[in-house]
Amino acid sequence: MKKFLVGFILTIVACGSAQAGCIGSSSFSTCSDASGNSYTNNRVGNTTYTSGYNSSTGSSWNQNTNRIGDTSYTNGASADGSSWNKTSRQIGSYTYHNGSDSDGNSFNYSCNQFGCN
Repeated sequence: MKKFLVGFILTIVACGSAQAGCIGSSSFSTCSDASGNSYTNNRVGNTTYTSGYNSSTGSSWNQNTNRIGDTSYTNGASADGSSWNKTSRQIGSYTYHNGSDSDGNSFNYSCNQFGCN
């Protein structure tokens, strides 16, 4: 999970830089940076499909998120092919998260406007 999140965050940051380019709409977009990294988002109804490519390593990753009411169900595959999952539920000002990372470790935490624990 940590590997995936770092890669995903770096891709988003790269797409936000002056050297990056994003095209598309709110239902489908693709971004790439000057180094050749890229990711795409495809939104269909309550589901978002995201996939990315790291040009330095030649690796790819993906995730799918399905939102039903106040709960989001996300699953994906990290660059090494390991699967992971996460469920997030909004209750009042808290969001509760639980799941399993790409190394098979379980996690459980909550967040609000003041941070996460």
